[in-house]
Amino acid sequence: MTTPISIVIAEDDPKIAEIQRRFIEKIDGFEVIGIAHSLDDARDLLEVLQPQLLLLDNQFPTGTGLALLRELRAESTHTDVILITAAKEVDTLRTAMHNGVFDYILKPVVFERLKSSLNHYAAHLSKLADMDSLIQSEVDGLLQSTAPDTAATTTPRLPKGIDALTLDKIRKVLASPGQSLNAEQVGQEIGASRTTARRYLEYMVSADELCAEVAYGSVGRPERRYRRPG
Repeated sequence: MTTPISIVIAEDDPKIAEIQRRFIEKIDGFEVIGIAHSLDDARDLLEVLQPQLLLLDNQFPTGTGLALLRELRAESTHTDVILITAAKEVDTLRTAMHNGVFDYILKPVVFERLKSSLNHYAAHLSKLADMDSLIQSEVDGLLQSTAPDTAATTTPRLPKGIDALTLDKIRKVLASPGQSLNAEQVGQEIGASRTTARRYLEYMVSADELCAEVAYGSVGRPERRYRRPG
């Protein structure tokens, strides 16, 4: 039986840490061996337990995960790091990359995204274990494998009642710049009811794909019309 990959979670919010722990429980091949709610606790667990992987938050009351990451790299610690953070600043990502994070996951953590990252990490370790000497093609494959498949991890999940095929139909209907249609007209174009068309159109407005404006129809009643931005 293969020994599971050991993980320490460093997250100051106990509820978020518990969510991450429960997610990992559902993924084969991994084991949480410690949870730290402070940077000092994280340092102690890393020193004593020496996990293979650290899931690291960035913001702590006494400092940042990036500072701890720099310490680990300065000490040549072998623990790999996945940064899990709400920080959306490019500088934070750049610093994390310069200090050798395996992955960078934005909060709130989605189970599928975490699972994809951990599975890529497991595959990465497996490739390293199977290599006796280096050839360029294997090195290229190894380095490229550290980034999760963007097609699988960056495509947003659609809300209930919205499907990709109908969205694509509406995108084609409103593809021409300056074209402005109401929900009934869009529904006729895609073979759906006005109510269904409006649901999709309003979703696209909320996602900044479309703009909505109030216009007055032939009988004087106001109606919402939809068009591409710009």
